[in-house]
Amino acid sequence: MKIAIASGKGGTGKTLVSTNLFYTLMQQDYEVTLVDCDAEEPNAQAFFSGFRIKSKRITQQVPVINTDLCTYCGKCYDYCNYNAIFFLRTRKIIHVMEELCHGCGACSIACTKGAITEKEDELGTVNTYSISKFSKIIESRMKVGVYTPVNVIKAAIKEAGQCPVVILDSPPGTSCPFIQTVSQADFVILVTEPTPFGLSDLKQSVDTLKTLSKKYGVIINKAGLGNRDVYNYLETEKIALLMEIPFDKEVASIYSKGEIYSIFNRDWQKKFKEMVDKIINNNGDSRN
Repeated sequence: MKIAIASGKGGTGKTLVSTNLFYTLMQQDYEVTLVDCDAEEPNAQAFFSGFRIKSKRITQQVPVINTDLCTYCGKCYDYCNYNAIFFLRTRKIIHVMEELCHGCGACSIACTKGAITEKEDELGTVNTYSISKFSKIIESRMKVGVYTPVNVIKAAIKEAGQCPVVILDSPPGTSCPFIQTVSQADFVILVTEPTPFGLSDLKQSVDTLKTLSKKYGVIINKAGLGNRDVYNYLETEKIALLMEIPFDKEVASIYSKGEIYSIFNRDWQKKFKEMVDKIINNNGDSRN
């Protein structure tokens, strides 16, 4: 089973929830993998002691235009949906902007003069860390300057294989990286905060998940901050409130040190356990 932890904005506590869920399942002897899909700034591995057992380069093929063979017809430019080809017909200037290329190969098909070949371009890495006998963390890490992390995220999720329980720590927002992550999930936990920005971004996330026909529930982090508008929205839309995490200096302090809150507070470990057991048992038992 794959459980995605997501939100419409950054800073709501996705990694806080992901790492505590991962730790809780480890304590219950689940075979579990945490995939850090926030490829632009992965940090889940920093919360655990482990060692890297595998590192895989993620690449794609990008076009190379031979200007000696190019007739400057502009077909490759017309075929490129990602505006990755700069073209000035009157000046006979054509150039591939590799940082925008998605490696789809459309330009190679469009060119009938044999002027386009391909080369390998590095997008990032997928690193696998062993945390315990039955648990590991897979980290997606995008190369600086790459336009989109989607291919790196896709490779990281694939690396998790058929592990019984996979936790997907999603990138923030509701754009392509978010969709690539949650589309692979059986259940999505949306983390929000009781503020106007939190509510606005929660609504966007919910609307996106509805179009994907995904099951989801909500965790309210920093409970006690702000107002009741998020609670009223959940009641109106009949969305399950899975859990509340208090607006507490102790929680923030432990998290900021790269430590797991559930280690220090067994009551919260119990709450995380009850929540995730309910989600998993409703979709099949994954216990070893």
